[in-house]
Amino acid sequence: MRKIIALLAIVLIWGCKEDQKAAPNIADTMKTYTIAQMMDNEAIGGGSFSPDNSKLLVSSNRSGIYNMYTIPTEGGEMTPVTESDSSSIRSISYFPNDERMLFSMDGNGDEIYHIYLRDIDGSHKDLTPYEGKRAGFYGWTDDKKGFYFTSNQRDQRYTDLYEMDVETFTPKMLYQNNDGYFLGGLSKDKKYLPLIKPINTNDSDLYLYGMDDQSLTKINENQSSNSPEDFSTDGKHFYYSTDDGKEFSYVMKYNIEDGTRKVAMEREWDIMGTYFTENGTYQVTYINEDAKNVIEVRDMTKKESVALPSFDNMDITSVGFSQDEKLMRFYAGGSHTPSNLYVYNLETTEQTKLTDVLNDEIQGQDMVQAEVVRYKSFDGLEIPAIYYKPHQASEDNKVPAMVWVHGGPGGQSRQGFNSLIQYMVNHGYAVLAVNNRGSSGYGKTFYKMDDLNHGDKDLKDCVAGKDWLAQQSEIDPEKIGIIGGSYGGYMTMAALTFTPEEFDVGVNLFGVTNWIRTLRSIPPWWEAQKEALYLELGDPNSADSVRLRAISPLFHTDKVTKPLIVLQGSKDPRVLQVESDEIVAGVRKNGVPVEYVLFEDEGHGFVKKENQIKAYSEALKFLDTYLKGDEGVPIEDGKNIKLESGE
Repeated sequence: MRKIIALLAIVLIWGCKEDQKAAPNIADTMKTYTIAQMMDNEAIGGGSFSPDNSKLLVSSNRSGIYNMYTIPTEGGEMTPVTESDSSSIRSISYFPNDERMLFSMDGNGDEIYHIYLRDIDGSHKDLTPYEGKRAGFYGWTDDKKGFYFTSNQRDQRYTDLYEMDVETFTPKMLYQNNDGYFLGGLSKDKKYLPLIKPINTNDSDLYLYGMDDQSLTKINENQSSNSPEDFSTDGKHFYYSTDDGKEFSYVMKYNIEDGTRKVAMEREWDIMGTYFTENGTYQVTYINEDAKNVIEVRDMTKKESVALPSFDNMDITSVGFSQDEKLMRFYAGGSHTPSNLYVYNLETTEQTKLTDVLNDEIQGQDMVQAEVVRYKSFDGLEIPAIYYKPHQASEDNKVPAMVWVHGGPGGQSRQGFNSLIQYMVNHGYAVLAVNNRGSSGYGKTFYKMDDLNHGDKDLKDCVAGKDWLAQQSEIDPEKIGIIGGSYGGYMTMAALTFTPEEFDVGVNLFGVTNWIRTLRSIPPWWEAQKEALYLELGDPNSADSVRLRAISPLFHTDKVTKPLIVLQGSKDPRVLQVESDEIVAGVRKNGVPVEYVLFEDEGHGFVKKENQIKAYSEALKFLDTYLKGDEGVPIEDGKNIKLESGE
């Protein structure tokens, strides 16, 4: 339930010999970039090998929105495969035996995803044309004659499992989910289907469902967090991760025949996932090490670890293998640089860099490498955070700062490249991305600390982060704001409402402001985790509604005294537009400067480059006016900006 694959770069400090001249100060040579330049860094994801290993199928936003592209595995230019100018297209996979393709697309951020076929002749077909219903790819069948997918087309609340024949494109239901389970990956022999039943947002029960006899076997022995990982290649064992009796998740090996189990793998941090490659040659394991992504690849034939390529100040963030398992594609990046795509030949150990995604107009040294810090909160609890210090910041040149709060609840700030953060830092704003209590990645005790306590101790952790910033010699203690999206947007509004004198400004990105309405209006496909959410946050249909109203900023807008900017997508199915409409209207009654930017073609987050440019340029303009105090930055108090695609 807490699985998050994270990114984190390591800070290396290079010393100079005494007889060498001191290195030039980056602040003296660095350039300041526009948001258009910063957002012109290319974002690439995925990477499915073609059947002959000659190409990779990827997604890229180089056109301004995500589309599919192919790129030669030996290096070369990317070739566009789709040309959407509205909804983002995410590549799924090449077909195993030919160059047909699968991709996923929703409707401008409404999260109603469908699976599409891109045929050899370039034509497209919706393979899951269920109006208003979702579908998700779940892997190829072992014989490659079909693929599995999930959909809530039978009942919007529940996700069923189907098999799609790739000759006739006729779906067949394999498992009807009447009890609100999350589904794991079906075993290769189609005998067992892992099922997960959430108990709360941390704990879950894990079952193996017998596809032949409809048996249901509970796997975990005690209440804990449990997630299916994979089956052994011979089908005799089932691997799952658990935190039973421990703070961090580890991997268990379960004997399907006799029900015995033993610890298969354990590390000092959460093991976020482990799986075997298709032929069983390699085992890949992801570890969330202090907000840093660590990947281990083990050669199962040699019983030894594979030495992965290494990079200065960067980490490998994900890997994938060709069908013959001779090639591995991987991404490598860091907090100061977006991730590039590489291909690695496992037989020759040769690697080929396929992309260079940093905008040519940006000098790499101008980006800031983050560092992990820790500070004490109000009750002595140690709070981890990620600190971005501007190159131009010093004791003689103090800079304003922003406390950044991640989404969730239960998310984690990590050191992946973030264009908005780098944009703010490049323009002279320090950023402290806090992992307040309730964040994942630091043990289950820490994770549960904000249950039924949102807007209280988690907020105090953010205030303590502000206090830590104020103590740094390079920070102007009178100019510290708060920013966040989704749950982080809620924390922004909670800060301005419940601690109105602590922060000087707030930037609310599609944040929850009325918990009662949000919890009552969650999308129907969240039914499986609804009760778990209620246990963490409160049941809006019970006496909990009193507390939920008390912690909802919407009902306390009269307390807001500091400038605010709100950014929202009208297609957002999680945080409805009305949340932002009403908080803006409420705060404006106080005569407080409020800016509102609304996108007609975005959902929960902004994915179109033109919208990102508009949103983040408005946010910086707002900060320059109300936090930094720059003169000559015209902003009209009470301005509304409503944008449609293409504006």
